[in-house]
Amino acid sequence: MKDFKNKVVLITGAGSGIGRETAYAFAKRGAVVIVADVNEEGGQQTVDKINQSSKGKAQFVYCDVSSRDSVAALSETVHNQYPHVDVLINNAGIGAAGTFLNTSLDMWDKVIDINLKGVVYGCHYFLPAMVKSKQSCHVINIASAAAFYAPQEMPIYGTSKSAVLGFTEILRQDMEQHNIGVTAICPGVINTPIVANTQVETREGDAKQFINRAVKIYEKRNYPPSKVAAAIVKAVENNSGVQPVSPEAWFMYYSKRLMPRLSPALGKLNKLGI
Repeated sequence: MKDFKNKVVLITGAGSGIGRETAYAFAKRGAVVIVADVNEEGGQQTVDKINQSSKGKAQFVYCDVSSRDSVAALSETVHNQYPHVDVLINNAGIGAAGTFLNTSLDMWDKVIDINLKGVVYGCHYFLPAMVKSKQSCHVINIASAAAFYAPQEMPIYGTSKSAVLGFTEILRQDMEQHNIGVTAICPGVINTPIVANTQVETREGDAKQFINRAVKIYEKRNYPPSKVAAAIVKAVENNSGVQPVSPEAWFMYYSKRLMPRLSPALGKLNKLGI
């Protein structure tokens, strides 16, 4: 897909960070952008900026991707206006940190519900109409470089993103027969609000220290979400399967495949939560 003029692009978690920048990127190319987020204020801000620009148009629809009923309601709202979406971007996600013995089952449920089930729900409720359209469409699922080498401090997050990557690779094979491309995006160390909002379960007093350390690392790296947005647009244009973004993500991607024996060592070195 090369031309996005008047194409319908749905992005979850588009009230900030990567989702917001991706909404801007597709709007600049003339797309109709549906901004879905649990954060109504942030989502509306994204929409307002797009609608005030000279290209593209947008609307906000509330959605909690961890709830199948909420995603079903989003699907009903969208499909009452458009027969199908041309590009589905399952971006909404949450960060989580804490070694395995310190993490609760409640946190496992919360992160899996958002990061993994949210992706599955998005595909479940929007892919049938995309297939029925018999048009060239695309699905983007936001995974992570943690799907290659998960930090030992982030077992829940790493597990959720590894699952997203695996699901995406399988779905890509399944959707090929329907002329629908499917891509897993693995960003890397990206300076977005998800870092400061990471859910931390660790020893008392360590949570704030962990967040402060992570925020400083990401701010110092200062790799902007706009570059991820550009990579997403490119992935749709080129129908990429797996798309690492930052240099460290590319390094982890290739080392995982070419030097698998390095996996344990790199996992221990990776303290960034990417």
